[in-house]
Amino acid sequence: MQIKTISKSPVLVQRQYYVDTASEYDRMHAGEAAEDAATLQVIIPLLRSFQVRSLLDVGSATGRGLPKLAAGLPGAFICGVEPVGALISQGVSSGAAGGLPLIQGSGDSLPFADQSFDAVCEFAILHHVPDPSVVVGEMLRVARNVVVIADCNRFGQGPILLRILKLFLYKSGLWGLYDFLRTRGKGYQTSPGDGIFYSYSVYDNYDQICQWADRILLFSYGETRNWSWFQPLLNSGNVLLIATRRKTA
Repeated sequence: MQIKTISKSPVLVQRQYYVDTASEYDRMHAGEAAEDAATLQVIIPLLRSFQVRSLLDVGSATGRGLPKLAAGLPGAFICGVEPVGALISQGVSSGAAGGLPLIQGSGDSLPFADQSFDAVCEFAILHHVPDPSVVVGEMLRVARNVVVIADCNRFGQGPILLRILKLFLYKSGLWGLYDFLRTRGKGYQTSPGDGIFYSYSVYDNYDQICQWADRILLFSYGETRNWSWFQPLLNSGNVLLIATRRKTA
């Protein structure tokens, strides 16, 4: 499938892409999101240790990851939120969501009160967002104790010299200019299998999350390189970040 150049905002173009591919979404993205067994082996025990009784998944698509989260947290209230109605309809009609609540809403304005859920998670949606800090801010707002982010890490992608160059440009404040030039002013790229995507790293929001969390854990997942002294900043194209804070009364 080719993505046409449309004089609309990238957000609207991406959502239309999901509308057009809704019936094939689960096939195209098999094994991603909360379906990844290795990722769940890390996440679920930690959520249990925090006695999580309610969890929100942001950007659930068809909700196919919700049943596995529910299976790992028996008795917990599991809810998904997704902005594209066609994906929700697909998840309900196909049974992918397993009958769990999947409501329509946008990650940049979550329709929930502050600290509504013990845990809030996202799986590979932030690299589709023009301003991930807004979505992360909303996740932190509605979470009480745990925030899980499983997403891209640009600094662990490509040959080693390119990874080091990207980290240098980011640290020197030149990454924005470099990204503007390489994307010819758009700020994003497109692919048939992923629609619009941005160059993103979980580390982009690290300082923001630090202001909320008492502890942050970082894990590599997916393809990795075995340079443990750079773990996982320069050796993993995907990073699982789990932020926790003490329970409040």
